[in-house]
Amino acid sequence: MSIVSKDIPLAEITLRKYEKPYNSDRRELVKKLCLSIGLLQPGDSRDVMVDVLLSLINTGEALDSKQIEDNVISIRKSYNLELKGVASSNIRRQIKRLRDLFLIENINNKYRISENEPLISIFEEKIEKFYIRSITERVKEYFRALSAKE
Repeated sequence: MSIVSKDIPLAEITLRKYEKPYNSDRRELVKKLCLSIGLLQPGDSRDVMVDVLLSLINTGEALDSKQIEDNVISIRKSYNLELKGVASSNIRRQIKRLRDLFLIENINNKYRISENEPLISIFEEKIEKFYIRSITERVKEYFRALSAKE
């Protein structure tokens, strides 16, 4: 019996480089962060992810998904943005994406920035040192495997 490998990634991350942060408002900074780490696609009109993350950053405390949803609606109204993507199911999906990237954690059905750490610490410790390193090590294995067959 032969083993069939599936072309489903075990982990993935998108990284983009934008101009340096300048005097943008907080929402614009969060949006550029989301674009930079692949949580948002360039030109994407559905940017509720920005408001989900902004809600957790702004409150600094653990929130349940309903509280996050209410905050997202409030944020979008304050910026005169359409209420696209604010359905409970979509908010929960965005929360899962943030959890998958280790930016937030779930404690007793409430979500908060992981370990209440500064975002830069989370990026350096969990994403850069662990997540990205494990991906690049696996890519190197493919390079080595091909080099051995040359």
